Amino acid sequence: MRRLPPLRALEAFIRVARLGSSKAAAAELALSAPALSRRIKSLEDHIGKPLFERRSQSMILNEDGRLLLKTVAPALDNIADAVDQMTVSGGDMRLRLGVLPLFGATRLLPKLPALKKLYPKLHIDVDTSAHAENILGDAVDAAIIISDNIDPNLYSVKLDSNKVYAIGSVELTKGPNAINRPEDLKNHNILIHSNMTRAFDQWKEAVGLPDLEPAGIDHLDSGPLMLEAAAQGLGIAIMHGGHFSDANDPRLVRLFDHDVDSPYSYWFVCRKRDKKNRAVRIFHDWVVKAGL
Repeated sequence: MRRLPPLRALEAFIRVARLGSSKAAAAELALSAPALSRRIKSLEDHIGKPLFERRSQSMILNEDGRLLLKTVAPALDNIADAVDQMTVSGGDMRLRLGVLPLFGATRLLPKLPALKKLYPKLHIDVDTSAHAENILGDAVDAAIIISDNIDPNLYSVKLDSNKVYAIGSVELTKGPNAINRPEDLKNHNILIHSNMTRAFDQWKEAVGLPDLEPAGIDHLDSGPLMLEAAAQGLGIAIMHGGHFSDANDPRLVRLFDHDVDSPYSYWFVCRKRDKKNRAVRIFHDWVVKAGL
């Protein structure tokens, strides 16, 4: 039998290739950066050529790397599927689900007991990493993501449509310097989600102030943190109305009545081949029926 490279080295290669970042791949594999580099180097030594173009903040597949990924990734997927089938016992099913913390806390978990009652042998492991679509087939089987653009190579179902709100502390609506008009935001800090950067531009355009320049803009990668920051008076959060109503925080208020469509929606996504996975199929059908 021909000598094969270590499976861990191939796993590291695929993870870096799909994420485009050694730092992100190391975090997903729970490895230190040097340990991940050693695994990639061992694979390149085995093959006898480099597989990536190494840049300061990223690792980009070169032509040889792309060819290897195209050939090896499906084979490792088949191995993983075979192992999953062999390890199912007593009819138990396991779903590895990627979901953002705010959606998970306010929309998924409150309804999950109903799913558990229907399928008591379905177990769900939750990963709250951002950009879970990039780790489909590796760390997660399916994901609920928020996006304005879905990879056409994925199976996807749009779960909702949203409105963009300006959300602030109730205290900002009181006193001589109270916020009364969208123009007043020029004197305040704006909070924007790192993965929803178009939301503020869309909101400004819709309220007729495309050139509005606030006092400052802070980017946060967590919906719950944005809401808490707004409640503490650290800025005006530009985010979905659903997040505001789900939070039900008496410290917060919607500042204006403008009805602004969001370019972003929540989506259920998985690889097309994984739609056949029984756990994925059961969860998908339930999510759609439950109207999450």
